Amino acid sequence: MSANNERLRRARKVRMKIRRLGTDRLCVHRTPRHMYAQVTSADGSKVIAAASTLDKDLRQGATGNVDAAKKVGQLIAERAKAAGVEQVAFDRSGYRYHGRVQALADAAREAGLQF
Repeated sequence: MSANNERLRRARKVRMKIRRLGTDRLCVHRTPRHMYAQVTSADGSKVIAAASTLDKDLRQGATGNVDAAKKVGQLIAERAKAAGVEQVAFDRSGYRYHGRVQALADAAREAGLQF
């Protein structure tokens, strides 16, 4: 199996657990250049809040490093709280919990999102 298929297999396991919990989820996607995050409803049918390094505020400077991921984490937490979401489940999409994924999660926690 390719590395991407392995990642998707890991992601599928986590998503099934989150679905059983029935909570909103914070989904993370990363590419070498950008970080994306969105908060989706418990059933996955609606995007409640979204943020990425493609936003006008975050586009200045480097977009594929830990500092950019921290900014995305803060922004997604602010937008989720504005939409009335305080508690989420963290869906790391099969990525290892280190580096940019960890930085985004820590920044979202510091900004008031609970998971």
